[in-house]
Amino acid sequence: MTTDDQSHGQESGLAKHLAKLADPEPHYASNDAPKPDAKTVLKDRRAIEPWLCSLFQAEHLALLVGTGLPIALGQVAEATSASMASATFSGEFRAAIDAEAQRSAEAAGRGKPNIEDQLRAAIALHEGLRIAGDRRANALRDEINRQMMQLLKSVLKGEKSFLAKVRSVADNGALDLLASFLLSFASRAGTRDRLHIFTTNYDRFVEFGCDRAGIRIIDRFVGAVEPVFRASRLNIDMHYNPPGIRGEPRYLEGVVRLTKLHGSLDWRTDGSRIRRCMLPFGASEAHPDVPDNPFDSVLVYPNPAKDIETLSYPYAELLRDFAAAVCRPNSVLVTFGYGFGDDHINRIIRDALTIPSSHLVIISFSDPGGRVSRFCKHVGDISQMTILLGSHFGDLITLVRHYLPKPALDSNRARQSALLQRRGQTPAATPAQAEEPQAAAGSGELA
Repeated sequence: MTTDDQSHGQESGLAKHLAKLADPEPHYASNDAPKPDAKTVLKDRRAIEPWLCSLFQAEHLALLVGTGLPIALGQVAEATSASMASATFSGEFRAAIDAEAQRSAEAAGRGKPNIEDQLRAAIALHEGLRIAGDRRANALRDEINRQMMQLLKSVLKGEKSFLAKVRSVADNGALDLLASFLLSFASRAGTRDRLHIFTTNYDRFVEFGCDRAGIRIIDRFVGAVEPVFRASRLNIDMHYNPPGIRGEPRYLEGVVRLTKLHGSLDWRTDGSRIRRCMLPFGASEAHPDVPDNPFDSVLVYPNPAKDIETLSYPYAELLRDFAAAVCRPNSVLVTFGYGFGDDHINRIIRDALTIPSSHLVIISFSDPGGRVSRFCKHVGDISQMTILLGSHFGDLITLVRHYLPKPALDSNRARQSALLQRRGQTPAATPAQAEEPQAAAGSGELA
């Protein structure tokens, strides 16, 4: 974290390392990270894990994932992560594009612009030149194509590097970590509302992790060979009929809904349709589904797919899904690795917090540009927010191993304890249970 980031956090009253739970006073708040010894971690777990366990069983649960997830996975696997840093545009409009990107980044509270800010400015400028009949629009279009291609290659390179690393080792630690992270949220009873995962990332790490964990995904795409995006939001779900049982079918467990708010690496516009191509995870740059002119076909934000009837399609539909999922009573939204740099998303979160029964959980490795601090300072009641901030509480390995609930394990332990108590026996505690009785008791709510 830079000096500017530290000063932003201090001005807003948030410490660099913070664990703020249900109580008005934070569980931990300091500019120094907690000691990594077992006793300190156990104390923190006894407070954090049962609270998260209760939140994850809310009536409605949503998870918003930002670039922090692929970055954390890349560090665990020692793989290269995709970069969203600003690029160097060429041509006579370079200064104008950079100036507009800087202005929009400051308006959104990001401070420094990224490649999305530059592409947004360049596309808007191209549209103006095209409407005016200026021949320079063609040269600018070529430059936008070049920059979008570099972005796609960077995302593909991150996927390919991660895939190569996890295939080259025997334990697959990073891949198992991703699967365990997703299962902590997705392991809800089938009768509860499905977990809805939202991500601003173009990569497919969430999909890849769901495949690893055996989680089934429901999204807006319909079809097997060429899945097509549908504007209608039908409440499609997955059921099964137990053998020999009559009556209503049962809901299948391990099902989530997925919405990629900024589009995806494998989304394409094909005439009047939006389809998902068969681009493998970590594909080579020479794969036939990697287009030569991504400006015309690839649907990644902020490319608005000019040949489709409305400039906001399908992004307006995706944001509508986000608003419908989080802006309702008894809902919990968990953000991980999201830096609160997208104002169109922040606006919906602010609206959600106007509902008294809604709750926001922020898990972040750092406070980039002080954006998390400013959001917490100006939005809602602090009692509606749980904050896990810093290199200890926001670290993916520490979070998964110690603080996120383990639903399947905990529910089995609860049933074992109940069975032994009915037999008049005292259940023998495992070493982990003996050390953390409060955490195990809190996790019993999942049973």
